[in-house]
Amino acid sequence: MDEPISSLLRSFHFLKLIRVMQGLASWRSFPTKLYISTVGHGTETVKTLIAAILIFVQISSPLCLIGWEFWSSPPAKAVLYSPDTKVPRTGELALRRAIPANTNMKTIQASLEDISFLLRIPQRKPYGTMEGNVKKALKIAKDEKDSIMGSIPAHLKEKGSTLYASLIDGKGGLQTLIKYIKEQDPDKVSVGLASSLDTVAELELLQAPGLSFLLPEQYLKYPRLTGRGTVELTIEKSDGSTFSPEAGGEQRKTATIQVVLDGYSAPLTAGNFTKLVIDGAYDGARLSRTDQAVLTENGLDKIGYNIPLEIMPSGQFEPLYRTTLSVQDGELPVLPLSVYGAVAMAHSEDSEDYSAPYQFFFYLYDKRNAGLGGLSFDEGQFSVFGYTIVGRDILPQIKTGDHMKDLKHLGRQEEVVVRCQAGEARAGFA
Repeated sequence: MDEPISSLLRSFHFLKLIRVMQGLASWRSFPTKLYISTVGHGTETVKTLIAAILIFVQISSPLCLIGWEFWSSPPAKAVLYSPDTKVPRTGELALRRAIPANTNMKTIQASLEDISFLLRIPQRKPYGTMEGNVKKALKIAKDEKDSIMGSIPAHLKEKGSTLYASLIDGKGGLQTLIKYIKEQDPDKVSVGLASSLDTVAELELLQAPGLSFLLPEQYLKYPRLTGRGTVELTIEKSDGSTFSPEAGGEQRKTATIQVVLDGYSAPLTAGNFTKLVIDGAYDGARLSRTDQAVLTENGLDKIGYNIPLEIMPSGQFEPLYRTTLSVQDGELPVLPLSVYGAVAMAHSEDSEDYSAPYQFFFYLYDKRNAGLGGLSFDEGQFSVFGYTIVGRDILPQIKTGDHMKDLKHLGRQEEVVVRCQAGEARAGFA
């Protein structure tokens, strides 16, 4: 190989190596109070770094590294392997996919969601394919009406019928979406698609009034959220500065954030959080800020028990407890951490098999500090239980010392039962 080209390639691979190492170093600076780093985890990081260095040496030199197979092979897979990372990149998408609804509705949803990817294609967009996707969804909706409506409880049938009619022929329905696609107006298609998917999600929520699985017996006395919840947090500045609204307007010392909780995939984690909100446990709680997260103070004295790590694997029907996922082996969670504004519990101080009973954090996902495939280095390691839906622009403005002035639950008044050790508390949630 020509020497200048060879030198250039070596420089290029070296820069890639530095980028990987910087990403690992940046993530490992995540505060220890979240209890991410353990001796075992640190060992894996060292092995990964050694593997990366060995890869660079192999690229830059024709010499074989005899006798290093024990160290180089498994960690090298961790560095080079890129799993199927077609995971939700927004909280709205993750929450929609997490609804345990009728299979026909899920097929309609998937067909429509594919259009989102097609819209990203520059210049000559495949409008013919988009139209085919919508017609497929429309055919299923019409042919399987009895199945779709049959999955909705009797007391919600009237509302379901209204939503179904809107999905077919409504202003933001599938027929209108086909019209926009034929006009080849990407802006109209985008708006129409969002409207149709919102209606799909509303129908799916009617089809899923509770948990689709039984909780393990040992957790039956724990608080649990058996559906969806919406919590509004008021954040107050403590240093005299102000929040700047994304859309302009008056600057204020307080700002609001709304989080949608998912009890379908994390009933115990979301249930514990809901009970703490109802009890006012977070009112006045101080916040800390790092490059990767905004987290609450520890507050281990607030309640006297730990919540088991709870993660729903993609493609499964019930969560795993006290078990992390192996992203390297293709295991991905229904509620991914790799979303800006994901809300998760910190690890227990005593064991990573449990979540802290009180301390939660907003994850500030940054793909520049992620691994190959764009996944967080700790994907599948924490109990994610919701996403910031309103106020994502507020998260980067939060500083250490700011505090939560007030938390309250919002939404429609369908009742969701949160069972507690001392009895039952009822609250209205969306």
